[in-house]
Amino acid sequence: MRVFPASVLAACGLIVSACGGAATATGGSAAGQAVANGGPAAAKAAAPAATTPPMKEAEPLTGKVVVIDPGHNGGNYRDPQAINRKVNVLTQWKPCDTTGTSTNSGYSEAAFSWDVSNRLAKILKARGATVKLTRNSNDGVGPCITQRAAIGNKAKADAAISIHGDGAAPANHGFHVIMPKKINGPVDPVVAKSSRLGIDVRDAFHKGTGLPYSTYIGRDALNYRNDLGGLNLSTVPKIFIECGNMRNAAEAAKFQDPRFRQRMALALANGLQHYLQS
Repeated sequence: MRVFPASVLAACGLIVSACGGAATATGGSAAGQAVANGGPAAAKAAAPAATTPPMKEAEPLTGKVVVIDPGHNGGNYRDPQAINRKVNVLTQWKPCDTTGTSTNSGYSEAAFSWDVSNRLAKILKARGATVKLTRNSNDGVGPCITQRAAIGNKAKADAAISIHGDGAAPANHGFHVIMPKKINGPVDPVVAKSSRLGIDVRDAFHKGTGLPYSTYIGRDALNYRNDLGGLNLSTVPKIFIECGNMRNAAEAAKFQDPRFRQRMALALANGLQHYLQS
C-alpha cells in the first residue's frame, strides 16, 4: 500500500469536506481543519457510519408447489377422435377431454380458464410459490384428464386446482367448488385435505369476487363427486372450481372483463395461500 505525507492527507480532508454541498463555507473549513489537526483518527470519526441494507422479507409461499390445471384446451374441437377416446377414471370410463362450454357470444371456457390460470400463476410466483400448469398454450389438444392428474402427482404438489366455467341453463348462476370423495383409490388419503382446500378457496373466492354461491349445484357452493378423473387419480390435495355459469348473461359479462378475471385470480391465490399456510 502506498503511504502519503500528512500534508497530502490533510488536503484530501479539505477537498472531501468542500464537496459535501450541505455544509456552509465556515462549517466546511472547520471540518477540514479538524481532519488536519486530528489526523487519521479524526478522519475516521468524521466519516458516516456504514449502514446495513434491510433484509428482504421471505415470500409467504416459498417452498410450496402449486399445480394449476386450466380446463380443456382451445384446439380440442379440431381433434374429436383424440378427445373422445375413453380413459379409465376408476369409477367409470370417460372421454379423454371435452371442448368445454362458452358464453353466448362465443368466449370459450378454454380461453377463460387459460387466462385466469396464467393470472393466478403470476400472483403465486410473486408470493414465492413454484407453479406448474398442466398445459402450455391454448391452441393445442388435451392433455387427457388422466394426464392432468398425473402432472400434479409427479410435481408432488402441495395443492392443485382445476379452473373451469360452467355451461348450465341461463337462469342458473353462481360458483361452486368440486371436491373428491373416497373411492377406495389413490385419492382417498387426500380427501380430507382436499375438502379443507376447497372450503378455503370457496371462502376467498366469494369474498374477493362477490359472486354468489351456486343456485343449482351443491350446498353452500360445495359439491363432492367421485366421477372426475382429475380428482379420482390425484394423490395430492386437489379441487375443481366452476367460477360461474358462462351461459348466464350477467356472469358471462364478468367472465369477459379482464379486470374481473384479475379479481378472480387474486381471490383464488388468497384461498390457496390461506390453505398452504394453515
